[in-house]
Amino acid sequence: MSSTNVRRGLAAVVAAIALTASACTSPVPREAPAEGAATPPNVIYILADDLGYGDLGVYGQDVVSTPNLDRLAAEGLVFTQHYAGSTVCAPSRAVLMSGLHTGHTVIRGNREVQPEGQHPIPDSRVTLAERLKAGGYRTAAIGKWGLGAPETAGVPTRQGFDYFFGYNDQREAHSYYPDHLWRNEVWVDLEENRDGARGTYSHGLLVEDALRYLREADDRPFFLYLPFTIPHAGLDAPEDSMAPYRGQFDETPWEGQRRYITQATPRAAFAGMVSRLDRDVGRIVDLVDELGLSERTLVIFTSDNGPHQEAGADPVFFGSSGGLRGIKRDLYEGGIRVPMIARGPGTVAAGATTDHVSAFWDVTPTMLDLAGAPPASGLDGLSFAATLLNEPQQTHEYLYWEFHEQGGKQAVRMGDWKAVRLEVLEDPEGPIELFDLSTDPIEARDVAGEHSDVVARMTELMREAHAPSDLFPFPGDQP
Repeated sequence: MSSTNVRRGLAAVVAAIALTASACTSPVPREAPAEGAATPPNVIYILADDLGYGDLGVYGQDVVSTPNLDRLAAEGLVFTQHYAGSTVCAPSRAVLMSGLHTGHTVIRGNREVQPEGQHPIPDSRVTLAERLKAGGYRTAAIGKWGLGAPETAGVPTRQGFDYFFGYNDQREAHSYYPDHLWRNEVWVDLEENRDGARGTYSHGLLVEDALRYLREADDRPFFLYLPFTIPHAGLDAPEDSMAPYRGQFDETPWEGQRRYITQATPRAAFAGMVSRLDRDVGRIVDLVDELGLSERTLVIFTSDNGPHQEAGADPVFFGSSGGLRGIKRDLYEGGIRVPMIARGPGTVAAGATTDHVSAFWDVTPTMLDLAGAPPASGLDGLSFAATLLNEPQQTHEYLYWEFHEQGGKQAVRMGDWKAVRLEVLEDPEGPIELFDLSTDPIEARDVAGEHSDVVARMTELMREAHAPSDLFPFPGDQP
């Protein structure tokens, strides 16, 4: 299907209605634009932090209640084979913003800079926000950034966002009661959280700011990026979220090892955090509907990587990987396959499921396609707009990941074949594990010895997909 047909299909639906609201009054419908005027859709992209493939009811979770996200799924399209950009925070977000996989992104790991922040995205890279802003979008990011320290080229307002509120530094986001956040490039002092006080839960501030942004929406299309911090460690939630789960589980207290907050009831805390995230996604979607924006707003919910086991988290107990092998920092399916739900009343089929294989680097071409913008060259992604509109979809030849911790790892998915190489930093031509996901989705049986031709092709793809990097080199790199 051509991108022209994708844009035409969406425009036919969204052109009829444009409703908005004042920040100070009850929602008031506005007049629809002239018939035939193609209005690009608003996009709300909600990114959970370390939420596993199996952490939502619609994906099989039966311990934690997620009624609002399950309702979002019932009203939208559930992706069963969507992949994060990486298996940890910063590179996954870099992939999302760039449209390039981790063999080509500048940021391929969680490299920190002092005193606050991660290695910045350079000016030379064009982000999704910059591309949408050039196409007439208002752009805002509210949540955890993690792609540039303050006063560097990587901060959100220098990477295409008109507005930013939240954490610049993902390390600072380990605390849900920080002593400061950032608004644009200005330090916001949270006096009520000084000296270890627990006055204001940061997630609540982020959600309220997102709701305010929606209430102030005007007739211009917007891209609202909401990289929330839940349920990343430390495990910490207000009592009203934890109360329904207290006494429900056998608990092993977390004593505060490795910088994270102590937690007497880590299972109740994790469950409470996911429930709070679910509640607040519901508040955001309800407001979109209340403001009359639903018919021209695409809401996407997903996660940046697989579930963690830090600060007392127990992904096995909760089935957070959804039965898949691995967790955060693994390139097995449980570390990189993530939930994704897309809702767009009138454009996206309600209550449907797709097994289309997609990844974070597909988001940029998809958003450009839906916005009616010219396709960008040099990206690794493919638009999945056709899948959203239930039309014939182009597919990837392969997907590629590399990871620069724990000895270095590479992975390739080609059709139903999945290859994983470990200890790359020691031996970049080391042995490859091979799995057939069509018969072995949990990657339990290595069949590399039975398919030498597939292993040879996977080896070739790993070599081709990795561009040398000064910041994140593999042995033998020649930048």
